Amino acid sequence: MKQTPSPIKYDDTSIVAWNSDFSIVEIPSSMDSAVQKAYFRKSNAQDRKPLLISLHTWSGDYAQTDELTRYASAKDWNYIHPDFRGPNWTKKACCSKYVIADIDDAITYALQNALVDTDRIYVVGASGGGYATLSMFMKSRHSISRFSSWVPISDLVAWYHETVQRKSEFPYAQQIADCVGSTASGLNETEARERSPLYWETPRKKLERTKLNIFTGIYDGVKGSVPITHSIRFYNKVLKDLGVADSAYYVTNQETALLLETRKPLRNFGKIGDRYICLKKEYKNISLVIFTGEHEMLPAYAFESLR
Repeated sequence: MKQTPSPIKYDDTSIVAWNSDFSIVEIPSSMDSAVQKAYFRKSNAQDRKPLLISLHTWSGDYAQTDELTRYASAKDWNYIHPDFRGPNWTKKACCSKYVIADIDDAITYALQNALVDTDRIYVVGASGGGYATLSMFMKSRHSISRFSSWVPISDLVAWYHETVQRKSEFPYAQQIADCVGSTASGLNETEARERSPLYWETPRKKLERTKLNIFTGIYDGVKGSVPITHSIRFYNKVLKDLGVADSAYYVTNQETALLLETRKPLRNFGKIGDRYICLKKEYKNISLVIFTGEHEMLPAYAFESLR
């Protein structure tokens, strides 16, 4: 019987041996003298194949286990898993200008070293990788077909205070403070906003040709580290920046309150994979799906939805 891969819980930073189908490459930074490592797979096909850029989590790096590799191999896709300054606890990490440049450099490397269908370039990430995915949507210089962001962080200021209040077992608050150069007097909120896609200018023209899909588990923030409000606020921010006037497209304050109170579907929105959808909103090329789940990606659905 065919087994369905288990959903990935993204406080996990486990590292296993990578399949020989994937090799380590070294990519010089376009920003400084650093050399970025990445796992890379070049399709064996003679024609052009999609490119999947898979982004590691908050505490991970390029060597972190990635369930999406099995699908890239099975479909013979091009694939790259960049390091982009490793775990998010140094000043050059945490969606800095160096991170944005590193991921763009990795995409450039893949385009130069594989036959890529440039109409099918996909950026995918969860948790800290979802945060990086939102950041690349906002600032990447490449033409990307689709950004798929799962359980993302969108506001470091909010996440810092939420993590302190929740007394998280993980040292995320201290790591945020380390990234943004905080002192004993408190969080450097100015710099934290500079690292938060929620506060950046939305690339409105990009959404004419690019799709942005945001997914978050309804129990995240309770049985996970990132409250669903990070996804809701970012989705609403993009619509506002696009000048959307019809309130039906937004997640309303009432809907947000009901989701936080009940953690149940607000009506029948169907499923993604085997999970019920609690709320779905979409406007043209941007969508938000809140599903019955925790702080996780559904890898089979995440890959299949890239088609």
